[in-house]
This record gives sequence, C-alpha cells and structure tokens, in this order.
Amino acid sequence: MAASYKKLFKLLIDREMKGKELALKANVSVATLAKMKKDGVSVNSDVLVRICTALDCTLDDIIEIIPDSCLKDSK
Repeated sequence: MAASYKKLFKLLIDREMKGKELALKANVSVATLAKMKKDGVSVNSDVLVRICTALDCTLDDIIEIIPDSCLKDSK
C-alpha cells in the first residue's frame, strides 16, 4: 500500500493557500511538503497531525491509501 497526498494539495488550491504558508502554519519544512508531492513517500504521523491541525481538517481530507493492486495496474 502507498499513500497519496493529492487530496492535501487539492485542498490547498481550494483554500488558495501556498505550500510555504502551510509550512509556516503547521511548523513543517517546505522540503517535507515537496517530498509529499511524490506519492508513496512515507511521512511521520506527527507531521500529518500538524498539517491537519493547521488546516482544521482530518487525515481523510489530506491522504488517500492506494492499494498495491492499483499501483501495479498503473505501471
């Protein structure tokens, strides 16, 4: 299984918020957000909690779990 953070970046677009703004508000590095743009990358759960707190949302709003079978189909 892999994690997709596309929902997070869609949420930022919907809220007209830049990644740099989120990084400051959530106290995470811009490099971490850049890393999250690559689906399947692991991120510490503390980072995800800080992002959810900053955006006043839940994990379901920012992350989607992709089953391995879907990953194989897309290759």
